[in-house]
Amino acid sequence: MRFGLSTRWNACRHGSGEALVEEIAALGIDAIELGYDLTFDQVPGIRRMVAEKVVAVDSVHSYCPVPLGAPRAHPELFALCALEERERESAVAHTGRVAAFAAEMGARCVVAHGGHMHTRVSTRDLVVLCRQGRRQSEAYEKTKLKLIVQREKAAPKHLAQLRRSLDALLPEFEKEGVMLALENLPDWESVPAEIEMERLARDYAAPGFGYWHDIGHGQVRQNLDLSAPLHWLRRLRPRLAGLHIHDVQPPDRDHLMPPAGAVDFAPFREAAQAGVTLVLEPHADASADDIRNAVAFLRGLWSAPGDRTP
Repeated sequence: MRFGLSTRWNACRHGSGEALVEEIAALGIDAIELGYDLTFDQVPGIRRMVAEKVVAVDSVHSYCPVPLGAPRAHPELFALCALEERERESAVAHTGRVAAFAAEMGARCVVAHGGHMHTRVSTRDLVVLCRQGRRQSEAYEKTKLKLIVQREKAAPKHLAQLRRSLDALLPEFEKEGVMLALENLPDWESVPAEIEMERLARDYAAPGFGYWHDIGHGQVRQNLDLSAPLHWLRRLRPRLAGLHIHDVQPPDRDHLMPPAGAVDFAPFREAAQAGVTLVLEPHADASADDIRNAVAFLRGLWSAPGDRTP
């Protein structure tokens, strides 16, 4: 069982790609996900380390590398579901470039966000109430209902735009031999929601389109009583491309290395053994020992008998 590590953990600490990879390799990890804060200056060094087989690139998180001229690194610099057509077209163009970059680096998959919609009530309002100890209150239920209703009204237009983006992108991904996998996100304003992802998976049956399950994001949705992530993971298993692995302290403090939070990782064993890409996604403040301990913990929990993968 091979675990990769997102370069979001250490890209901010290194000017060169070689130094970035060397720090990860020192952990005994030989696979990486290129994160969305990787810079063009770091790419040549990573390319050399891949050519020398120090590390393999299993996945790339869009948008990577950070587009030139972008004000900051962010996975939703441009939204695939944006209602504004110029933004949506920019999202398609830049995601297409990520597909070509991923193919060049030998990655199996590009992880992407579909985007977000605007609602007057937000998931952040629910988080605030939870932190105040009001998770079981009438105010919480009213706020959640308003959020659900507002999202339901806004969703169709955003989903139509997302479909337009997929129509343009999937032929490019098929040509590059790379999968485009949409990631579940922690907040209810995100696109697509689980049932919407299931419909997309049905309608876009091409092997170049899939689902990426972020365990921490799913746990946040469960903590806020917005979703049942294991139910949807089972339903979306046929299209599962990979897992982002991190722990959560309720309600929403995520990107901790297990077992530092409240996630029960045992039920993910079957998915982890299915040959999908496994990527640890720690916060930049995580220590090397945090990551080593997480790998040991998960390997003990998930590995099949006789699995001696280092």
